[in-house]
Formats: sequence, C-alpha cells, structure tokens
Amino acid sequence: MSTILGPAELRSILTFTVNLARTAGTLILEGSQAIQSASDVNEKKNSVDLVTQYDVAVENLVMGEIKKVYPNFQFIGEESYSSGTRPELTDEPTFCVDPIDGTTNFVHGFPFCCISLGLIYQKRPVLGVVYNPFLEHLYTAIEGQGSYLTRGNGQPQKLPLASPKPLPSLSKAQIAVEWGSDRGAPTIHDKTDSFLKLAADGSVVPGGRMAQSLRSMGSAALNFSMVAQGGLDMYWEIGCWAWDVCAGIVIAQEAGGVVVGSHDVLKAASVDSDPFKVTPEVLTGRKYLVIRGIPDTPNETGRQAQLRIAQEFYATVRDTQAK
Repeated sequence: MSTILGPAELRSILTFTVNLARTAGTLILEGSQAIQSASDVNEKKNSVDLVTQYDVAVENLVMGEIKKVYPNFQFIGEESYSSGTRPELTDEPTFCVDPIDGTTNFVHGFPFCCISLGLIYQKRPVLGVVYNPFLEHLYTAIEGQGSYLTRGNGQPQKLPLASPKPLPSLSKAQIAVEWGSDRGAPTIHDKTDSFLKLAADGSVVPGGRMAQSLRSMGSAALNFSMVAQGGLDMYWEIGCWAWDVCAGIVIAQEAGGVVVGSHDVLKAASVDSDPFKVTPEVLTGRKYLVIRGIPDTPNETGRQAQLRIAQEFYATVRDTQAK
C-alpha cells in the first residue's frame, strides 16, 4: 500500500527532521574540531573535494534514525550512493540526504557547511531542512506551507526576510557560482569563460553583464537557502547532485524562488508548460539555476521577470557536461 502524506503528516515529519538535523549538527561540530586538531586529512578526488570519516558517520546516524521512525521510507544519501546503493526514484516517500554539504569548508574550518535533509514524495521535493551548526542557522520548508529561518533558539522568521525588489537585469544581481570538483578541461574553461562574462563590463568583454558580484559559499544547500533568504539574487551550478539540492529546492520555492534545469530544459519549455517545474529529470539532472522571488510590476509579473532573468543568464553562460 502506498504511503499517503498530507499537510499534517509532513508537519510531523518536519519536527522529526529538525531534531535529527540538530543531533547531526553536534556530530558535525565534533568532527570539525577533531579535523582542525589533526595533522593529516584523507583526500578524495582532489584538493577541492575532501571527505572524512565524519561524512559516513553523520549519514549512518541519519539513516539509522530514519529507519527507526519511518522504516518504509526510502533513502538516498551521498555516501551510500557512492558505495553502490542506488535506489530507483519512486512515488514512495524518500529521504534525500547530504550529511555534510560543504566538505571542503568543513575540513578548513570555514563555517559555511551544513546537513541537508530533503524529502521526495511522488517524485518531487516536498520538504527541506538545511542546518548550519556553526552559525546555528536552521532553514525549513514544507510544500505549500512556506519556508523559514530560525537563528539559534529564536523564533522562525518567514522567508524571504524582506520584501523582494525588482531585478531588472543581471547587472543588478548578486550571483552565487561554484568551481566544483571537476577541474579538468573543458569544464574549467567553460566555467571560467562564463564567470568572466558575468562579471565583466560589456564594453571590455563582448557579452559581459557586469553583475554586481559573484559569490561562492562552497555549499549548494546554503546557496539555495541564501537565495530564499534574499541575500543572493540567484545561484548557478553544474555538477552537484540531488542530495545537494533537494532540501534547498523546497526552501527556495516556498520563498517565491524558482528553479530551472539545464539550458536544454529551459529551451524545451513551451508557452503552455511551466519552465520552473522540478521534474525528476530536473532534480537528478545535475544542472541548476535558482532565482529569488521577484515582485510584480506594471510591466511584467514576477514569474515573467524570473523567466526573463533565466533566459538572459543562460544566453550568457556556457553549458558543460557534469562529471
């Protein structure tokens, strides 16, 4: 029999997930302290993508607690996926978890990493919890019930934190981008050219948009959350995975943001289809553009403005293969 999740059930799951995130956060802090005092750190892939025993320890903690309370739920996690456990995405409730998102920050003691706990139901993200234990910032969202930021022991604040402002062009945007772990050609050339065009003055570099700033937080989940909060206007990355973005997608959407898949997904969207629908293909496609909420103006609706910005952005940057 299929599991039915309504608003009340999702609120109960959110309470469980928040408590789990805080418990895992304690382990993350312990791990960070241990790593900072150690003389050697194991390296995976390259110096940008470091992993430690705490990634596995946090995921095992999370998976064990979920199995106790929700034994019939499916589970997709970064570490279990890497070890070969790759369940097919179905309509059944599925936790999608990155135990430590921002591993390089975690290793270096840069306090922008988090645990990301998303819930997929009927093949779409419906609940998200992102917790940064270093700053005690907790982002939460349920589909149709809004997204919130809780700082420390304070009261939840609805996102975005301030009324969104119009976004006339990329030249007015603060944009998050990431280098990612793939530093080989052609990926690094494509990203470098894209970042150059986003940042450069168009009178100096053909196609330059002269964005107000480019930022790299080093965590996809926190980038999504900061777009929801309103501190970033948009975030683009190629190469991250569903567990990096699942929770953040719900948090951003519930704050009025939209998520776009690849260049091809945006091009394929017809007049009658929703270019911002997060299909299973978008969720697992490893190419994401998220744009904050934009208010309606006399000249265009907020959704029209978000589509315009997405089209301007993808006309500027290069597509590349995710590895």
